[in-house]
Amino acid sequence: MYFKYLPLLLLCLFATSAYPQDQQKEILKTFHSISSHDLLDNAAELSSAKYGGRLSGSPGYQAAAEWVADQLKQAGVKPGMSDGTYFQYFPNAYSDVLNPGSVTLLAGKNNKKKAYKFPDDYFPGSNSASGTVSGEVVYVGFGISAPELGYDDYQNVDVKGKIVMLESGLPYSANDSTQLKWLKYTYHNYKFKRAKELGAVGLLYVSKIANPNVAYVDGFVYAHISEAVAEELFTGTSQKYAGMRGSITKSIQPNSLELNKKVQISASTKHFPDSRSCNVVGMIEGSDPKLKAEAIILGAHLDAVGSPGSLFPGALDNASGSVDILAAAKALAASGVKPARTIVFIFFGGEECGLFGSTKSVESPVWPKEKVICMINLDMVGNGTGFNFANGKSFPELLNPFSAANDKYIHRDLIATEVRLNYGRPRTDGAVFEKAGYKTLGLWTTGTVKTVYYHHPLDNTDALTPEIMEDAAKLLYLGILGLANDQNISLQ
Repeated sequence: MYFKYLPLLLLCLFATSAYPQDQQKEILKTFHSISSHDLLDNAAELSSAKYGGRLSGSPGYQAAAEWVADQLKQAGVKPGMSDGTYFQYFPNAYSDVLNPGSVTLLAGKNNKKKAYKFPDDYFPGSNSASGTVSGEVVYVGFGISAPELGYDDYQNVDVKGKIVMLESGLPYSANDSTQLKWLKYTYHNYKFKRAKELGAVGLLYVSKIANPNVAYVDGFVYAHISEAVAEELFTGTSQKYAGMRGSITKSIQPNSLELNKKVQISASTKHFPDSRSCNVVGMIEGSDPKLKAEAIILGAHLDAVGSPGSLFPGALDNASGSVDILAAAKALAASGVKPARTIVFIFFGGEECGLFGSTKSVESPVWPKEKVICMINLDMVGNGTGFNFANGKSFPELLNPFSAANDKYIHRDLIATEVRLNYGRPRTDGAVFEKAGYKTLGLWTTGTVKTVYYHHPLDNTDALTPEIMEDAAKLLYLGILGLANDQNISLQ
């Protein structure tokens, strides 16, 4: 555990023993009021069918945002926006997926007609156009045409009028400066638009993960398929799917193939191009006349992936992080010992759609960047046995109060990592703040207890471990209070 390597005196600086005895009692009274039952109830609320999977831009997400804002209001957490509201809006198109659609193998060598099953074999495309398409299937690797890199998955195949099958991500995986040359090709939007540009009528994405982070392409129908389906579509060819994909990533050379299979994809959707979504922003003003000008930002994404074919509750991802922060906000608001610095709570929308909410936050900050001590992001903090503070090792002055609180009161394994430059595209709201120059920590869990159903209909409250959620909220309460009241923390 990283905190064990810190000098004992440094730990004690941030422990409750640094407060007078009457204040210690007040802090611990609030600490013990944080309940796993309340956290689980709130996660169940956000995961319920009434919010439709909290797809950013949808009425269901807006209703969830209003519920969170009402919870903040009841707790005495003030609106964080200059217009006196809790809502920071931004454009956010979305699509309703009206039913699971279908993926059907029509014909092929050694294969009979076969209807694949939702959700075992495929998920419908979250931003697919509505309609039915059919065609011969062509495997096109990663679906990239990068002439400046001497790489083109489409160079030896004709996909006009056909259905392409392709991979997410890149053939190049090293986290180094070379990846910057590939960066624009990793985005789902590029891959889909390139396939349509070359005349493909539909797409099978070998990535069975519900994902609204794909641009709507008019008239283009797609679905996500499992690797088992991909392997089956290779039946009768001279290749195996896994081997062919492996050869591409090993050599970083295209290896595309006509599969001599005909597939039909059907989708039933309705697109809303002019919708908007919002961040929910609350604030506890600092109690110190000078230090209240400085702020700590605590954030988690509130949105999930909606109901593409059925309800995807989004309990672990990320009702868990949201209710952890909500519990910490309520505790800090109720605490008899107040934070000297201001605390800003942001529940981000649009994370699953492409980090829209956090991007809005850094482009239109609710608190001056030069007055922010740090940003702490939570994502999927609801299943595990220990904690990991990403970047904490690089910012020991920020980590110390959390390590001390854990050491004295919570007793979970706690590790920390150093800041590591990421050459790929940002994947979390915290990465958006980090890229914008904020000191950023990420609170995660370690030691998974239950099966993680990532972007899946089974991501419900059964996938949560309430005890770790309670301890996460308690850790946030004590750690943030210690950080907010530390006179020695510098903005530099």
